[in-house]
Amino acid sequence: MKNLYLLVFVIVFANLSFGQVVINELDSDTPSTDTQEFIELKSDTPNFSLDGLVLVLFNGSNSGGDSSYFALDLDGYTTDANGIFLIGGPEVSPVPDFLLFENTIQNGADAAAIYAGNASDFPDQTVATTTNLLDALIHDTDDADDTGLMNLLGLMEQINEDENNNKTTESIQRKDDGTYEVKTPTPGALNDGSGVQFNGILISTALDQYDEGSNIDLVFTTQTNVTSDLTFDITITNGSFTTSDYSGSTTVTIPTGMNTVTNTIQIVDDMDDEGDEVMRITFGAIPSEFELLNDNKEIRIVDNDFTVASWGTPLNPTFGNVASTAPIDYYDPLEGLAEAALVQAIQDIIADPTTVRAQTYADIIDILKAADQSPSNSNQVWLLYTEQQRPKFDFQTSGGSNVGKWNREHTYPRSRGGFNNIDADDFADGINVFTVTRADSLRHANSDAHGLRATDGPENSSRGNQDYGEYSGPTGNQGSWQGDVARGIFFLTVRYNGLDVVNGNPDNSTVGQLGDLAILLDWHRNDPPDDFEMNRNNIIYNWQFNRNPFIDQPDLVEYIWGNNVGETWSNLLSVEEHEKPEFSIYPNPASDYITLFAKGKQGDLEVFDTLGNSLVTQPFNETTRINLNLSSGLYLMRIYYNNTSVMKRIIIK
Repeated sequence: MKNLYLLVFVIVFANLSFGQVVINELDSDTPSTDTQEFIELKSDTPNFSLDGLVLVLFNGSNSGGDSSYFALDLDGYTTDANGIFLIGGPEVSPVPDFLLFENTIQNGADAAAIYAGNASDFPDQTVATTTNLLDALIHDTDDADDTGLMNLLGLMEQINEDENNNKTTESIQRKDDGTYEVKTPTPGALNDGSGVQFNGILISTALDQYDEGSNIDLVFTTQTNVTSDLTFDITITNGSFTTSDYSGSTTVTIPTGMNTVTNTIQIVDDMDDEGDEVMRITFGAIPSEFELLNDNKEIRIVDNDFTVASWGTPLNPTFGNVASTAPIDYYDPLEGLAEAALVQAIQDIIADPTTVRAQTYADIIDILKAADQSPSNSNQVWLLYTEQQRPKFDFQTSGGSNVGKWNREHTYPRSRGGFNNIDADDFADGINVFTVTRADSLRHANSDAHGLRATDGPENSSRGNQDYGEYSGPTGNQGSWQGDVARGIFFLTVRYNGLDVVNGNPDNSTVGQLGDLAILLDWHRNDPPDDFEMNRNNIIYNWQFNRNPFIDQPDLVEYIWGNNVGETWSNLLSVEEHEKPEFSIYPNPASDYITLFAKGKQGDLEVFDTLGNSLVTQPFNETTRINLNLSSGLYLMRIYYNNTSVMKRIIIK
């Protein structure tokens, strides 16, 4: 009996102790990018240890099943002089005691709860419970009450963050009587404005980006004048940005009676092409009466030692400058074959399990940084669809805002192909760690670099999983990517069993079929492989030990899907003779003339504008100069020969 009384006493005492901590404020939707969302905990006494507690977030949606999606072990943390502990996104000010990735907190109907326990007690998809529950808040943004979640947590109320039609500028705040109100957020402070008032300190710079060789003024400002000298250290190193990349003092002093000081840092202008780097300004320890209004401020240092390739971008293509690295006999097994036998022979080469390697989806980031490197700037990647370059550093690393970021685009959409992430895909293990892959290894299409390209984040979202033709790029694009995409799709459909490219627009839910074959054939013919694509093929070959044959031997497309179906393939020409396409035009962009190289062909050509108006007509032979007197813009040239035609784009500067 004594033991029973002792057990009851321990449980009651523990719950009374932990019961001092409540959810004081919650903001799940500030702003729409969710970089300023936060959860604030409050203890009844200041400087209270949070050991033995865990914060758990529950998903109240139909798919979430009122189960956990995030758990934060609070061991080792304490509340501040006001009893506050702040958990929030990267743009919350003052700086949270624990930083969340942007868009971590879901909008609702969902719940935040404090339990006695550990994060290990709440693996993902743990159903909400009242066991060891200390406090909980069910919140939403104009969502219906989740009565199931309310019952599971023993609550009678669900709070709408948008009850004042201002969800992006208001938060849910607990009042002293335990009820809630919705008003302007007060992160890091008591909701009624009382308590200890900290002197906030802020770091600022004039710009967020500087070139090597620049001086950067780091300005430190407090909200009120300091009553004695405030001295603290900062660090500005970050990854490859080290002490050798700058000079200047990293000890800061704000003099008595002042509230601001400027420290100047000089960025070293070296001669190394090391790529853009990020300087991160981080506060060291500061006195307890101060709080950080921001921290870990990142400044882009632009490397001015980038290199320029000897070949052009897809918008200004060149031909014949990049040689194929394919072995001389790589395509010999195709000789004398046709139709299904030819397709099988190609697959035997590009899906050979004794040779071909599969890398992880995380490795693709490094592959694309090399394969899609902009010829105009070695520190940037060339983006498919939007036809622009973007710093390699601006890769999208989270599920939040993707504006200004680039990411990995599956040219054959994953949902259409039926290949998805596996756990191993989350780890980049480098070029020398790989997996054996076969023609039936469809899951490896998820990380096949021949089918992946660097793309603008928002444009990738707009592209979705549409068929080509339904999707033809953003308004105003010049189609410099279209042949590249076609050849990538053709590669995947031969490389992997279970993928096909078909005419028309099959239902988006039909796995393993993508359209439109007729459009992709036109794109392939009108946008032949250039040096950018050949260089890309070479780099991927170095990683995967297979090549895209439709870049090396573009005529193969006609023997499988096009005008030569049923005919026997003959590869009598050497690799070197295939390097220059049948038709190329230069310079492009042009001014007052262009030259057409037609590799042993002759016929007639016609130049017309995008409205179809014919502007120039003349015959051509192997090398022909065409004089132009045209306004700046995009034009098309149709080349007629042997009862067929080829379309080329011309850009007039």
